[in-house]
Amino acid sequence: MKKKIEYIKFDDIDQEAFLPLVNSQRVRKHLMEHALFTPETLTQWMATKRALDSEAGCKARGILCDGKLAGWCAIQYEEGQYEIAIIIDDSHWGLGKRVFKDMMQWAREFKHEEVYIHFLHTRPEYKFLKKIAKSVQKTELYGNKFISYQLAVE
Repeated sequence: MKKKIEYIKFDDIDQEAFLPLVNSQRVRKHLMEHALFTPETLTQWMATKRALDSEAGCKARGILCDGKLAGWCAIQYEEGQYEIAIIIDDSHWGLGKRVFKDMMQWAREFKHEEVYIHFLHTRPEYKFLKKIAKSVQKTELYGNKFISYQLAVE
């Protein structure tokens, strides 16, 4: 049976349930290195995502899978380009393609011509993204090495 995915505003995310997810070592392994979140720093970070959500062409949401918090995603404006971010708890890995398709629909609704996805160099290349990408490049952002996929929004 197909799992039910819902997207909720950051205002509606249970911060107590979110803290262990964003601090999970399995999740953090493939993200830029940063200090573990405390309840206070998570509150501040979540406020930045709520602010992002009000920017033109941007959207930030929590991801629920069958009613359980599974991660978060965003279309955000970074370094002069719109980028897609998808962070999913390891217990829900496998939802990424479905979330990606929904986010590409959001990008179409925003009338973006292209979006980028940046994966830390520790992640494998994604064949399905490589097939649809306008380009795949090794890049550096904030002192970290990434594999970046440039995607046309059609």
